[in-house]
Amino acid sequence: MAIHGSLFTDHQENSSQDPFSHQNKKLLKIQMGYGAVWAKTGSMVAYQGNVRFQNTGSGGVAKFVKSAMTGEGVSVMKCEGQGELFVADLAKDVQVIYLQDDMVSVNGNNVLAFSGSIDWDIHRIQARGAAMTGGLYNVSLRGTGYVAVTTEGEPVALNVAGGNTFADAQSVVLWTAGVRSDIRVDTGGLGSMLRGGSGEMLQMAFSGEGYVLVQPSESVQQGSHAQSGQSQGGLAGGLGNLLGN
Repeated sequence: MAIHGSLFTDHQENSSQDPFSHQNKKLLKIQMGYGAVWAKTGSMVAYQGNVRFQNTGSGGVAKFVKSAMTGEGVSVMKCEGQGELFVADLAKDVQVIYLQDDMVSVNGNNVLAFSGSIDWDIHRIQARGAAMTGGLYNVSLRGTGYVAVTTEGEPVALNVAGGNTFADAQSVVLWTAGVRSDIRVDTGGLGSMLRGGSGEMLQMAFSGEGYVLVQPSESVQQGSHAQSGQSQGGLAGGLGNLLGN
């Protein structure tokens, strides 16, 4: 007996030996021979060889305290060994970038995996407005190595050097070093929308030099711990604090 059809030929494992490579748009292949990597907890879908996993939660005592206080962060597992690791997150699109002594600021919910050589921490998003005093946090990834993030659909990379750039806060995935961020709050709500406003109560303003990555979706949860019944961090939590929720 035999199996007929193109399933096993059209979807064979790719032959790339790069540390991070796309198996397809929604699946990331990691070559473990280049050293340890950090991956989002629960993102492993398959591996070949001898790969070991250590669940580190929020990544150490200092990061755990920040995560508990802010509601923002990313739960990661340390992956080590030899072989090939495949990771994904709810069939979202996977985007891969390489940092060379550089930094990106990422929504914690969009972090999929990054090289063990990359340092990460939770940082506060600064806002010029005196009213914005708490609850605005992101995850910074800094150093040299690979970073993989997820987006809901194909994103757009906006070059902010051409002029001031604004985005719905729930659609912003990350921005690069050299980009300055600020918060704009439209407290007019429905009235503002009826008067011709965007209807988006919480917007981010960007300027400087670099890129902002925006996804075609408004379902970004700011912070991996933003769940019902918990204190929400990130921009969603900041909006709640501002409006007195």
